[in-house]
Amino acid sequence: MAADRSRRAPTSRAGVAGDTRKMRTMTTVSKTVAIIPARGGSKQVPRKNVQRVGGVPLVARAVRAAVAAGVDLVVVSTDDTEIAEIATAAGARIIHRPAEISGDTATSESAILHALDALEADGERFEIVAFLQATSPFIPSDALAAAVDEVRADRADSVFSAYETYGFLWRRDAAGLALAINHDAAHRPRRQDREPHHLETGAFYVFRAEGFRESRHRFFGRTRIAEVPEWTAIEIDDEQQLRVARALAALHEAPASIPVRAVVTDFDGVHTDDTAIIDADGGERVRVSREDGMGVALLRRAGVPMLILSTEVNPVVRARADKLRVPVLHGIDDKETALRTWAQDNDLPLADIAYLGNDVNDLPAMRIVGWPVAVADAHPLVLEEARVVLQRRGGAGAVRELVERVLSS
Repeated sequence: MAADRSRRAPTSRAGVAGDTRKMRTMTTVSKTVAIIPARGGSKQVPRKNVQRVGGVPLVARAVRAAVAAGVDLVVVSTDDTEIAEIATAAGARIIHRPAEISGDTATSESAILHALDALEADGERFEIVAFLQATSPFIPSDALAAAVDEVRADRADSVFSAYETYGFLWRRDAAGLALAINHDAAHRPRRQDREPHHLETGAFYVFRAEGFRESRHRFFGRTRIAEVPEWTAIEIDDEQQLRVARALAALHEAPASIPVRAVVTDFDGVHTDDTAIIDADGGERVRVSREDGMGVALLRRAGVPMLILSTEVNPVVRARADKLRVPVLHGIDDKETALRTWAQDNDLPLADIAYLGNDVNDLPAMRIVGWPVAVADAHPLVLEEARVVLQRRGGAGAVRELVERVLSS
């Protein structure tokens, strides 16, 4: 929709002088700002913007995508302390959104206008705005950068992400009967003979700041499509979509190396195959991998700190840790608190730690580190939340695989 410029009031000489003085007081002029609205409230998926996909909170994924696209400034508009902390750590500046535009009925446009006003009040003006939605976990940075270039080169006033589709669309009429929308139901041409359509993904919108202020809408003037791969188009509005997104992350984003400063592992199901042999006296024996032992030795020689963190009370855990010459905390019910304390005592940022787990009692620890890792045969919930899923099973070289990927970084 084109902006109605005819409704603008004539500018007086006093207004021009005031605008000029304001421009002279601007301390920073950045051409492009990425604005990511991220409320704390969410009904369908509680705490949605901090849910992890590929081991990374959604709001952090959006910030990283904007940074990788090369925008001048990334801003997160939020009313939530946790979101603000995560976004700041990812490289964003925080604009605190007031309660009146933070409710369920608040529009994204209101958050963007508020953010632009707040930035201008601090002496910063922007020609181009990139509006990103954190609920789209797979924002292609190259497509976002290209969309910014389209607006900067004056080939468009607004650009949005969409993917090409040849789908047959239908709707129901008042009686519930199906009506064809984008095709003739009586004619079924081959795909190569059909005209493609583009489905908006909601991942990002890029537009001129001035035109947005005038129209108060993300579409105005000359609008172009930024075509993105279909697999990136998922938007997370419910738990099922969150699970699908996590599966897609494991399929498309598995990194070859794991750049961390420390490694923490569970014991049963990680160093072992999660089975135990019990003798007549009730003693337990477990099976471990010599290959894993060599991997731990390589990690130790490289000077990378390691910890075994286990809820198991059996002395076999400490015996194995002593054999490997690594510290161990076992009989631990609260793994998250124990891990936080160990990291603080060793001056290690949680973001620089890999945690290797296999079962649901590992989830609290996995959720606080930068690199949650799962063995190949881990519980489905662990697989969903892992940033990396190893190819090897627990007790069958999984620790060695993790070590090699850490050392390769």
